[in-house]
Amino acid sequence: MLIYGINPVLEALRAGRVRELRVGEREGGRMRDVLALAGERGIRVRRVPAEMLDREAGGGVHQGVVALVDGTRDYSVDELIRGASGPPLLVVLDGIEDPQNFGAILRSADAAGVDGVIVQRRRAAPRGGAAAKASAGAAAHVRVATVVNIARTLEELKEAGVWTVGLAGDAPTPYDRIDFTLPTAVVLGSEGVGLRRLVRERCDVLAAIPMRGQVASLNVSVAAGVTLFEAVRQRHRHGSGSP
Repeated sequence: MLIYGINPVLEALRAGRVRELRVGEREGGRMRDVLALAGERGIRVRRVPAEMLDREAGGGVHQGVVALVDGTRDYSVDELIRGASGPPLLVVLDGIEDPQNFGAILRSADAAGVDGVIVQRRRAAPRGGAAAKASAGAAAHVRVATVVNIARTLEELKEAGVWTVGLAGDAPTPYDRIDFTLPTAVVLGSEGVGLRRLVRERCDVLAAIPMRGQVASLNVSVAAGVTLFEAVRQRHRHGSGSP
């Protein structure tokens, strides 16, 4: 898999996932950090023309570096739950197909200390360069579980004692009235459709982020960040999670 951009490549190097670097002729201050870390890790570095970087990045902003990386490990839902240091905090993505939104959600998930993200095998954004770039490198660190069916996975989470909270604009309960100190999975639907019917019906509770302006909803990645940091706030106040 190819990723590009200084932050994603740096984080992939730190995570031990890079097999080869391809860099342009020009070097800035942060590129020296990339090359220094690659040297420490014994990673092969190839100098290539800018045109090759442009082609491999598919028109994305590569900042002069593309990396060939090992594919990310896929975790099971049970591993995400058992790997939590406190009450699990998970994110479930139902039909998020835009890599920019997926990457931005991974960035918020990493910042909030989420224990893992669950995606469906189909109707999910690819985890390649665009998502890695949008995540600012968080894609190298966030644990992801891929499942066949989201609705069935919500039932699995309930059986494991995880409270499932679906975000929906028409929900009667404000998101900050939810008790996020409990083991929780925040369930997010696609931008256009939102949560699919079966997924919505499987959630323990639906919650909404109140809108005060003229626009009816937030971008899904922004909604994820708002909700996750409400969970962080509650858990820090109760001493059940990291600040």
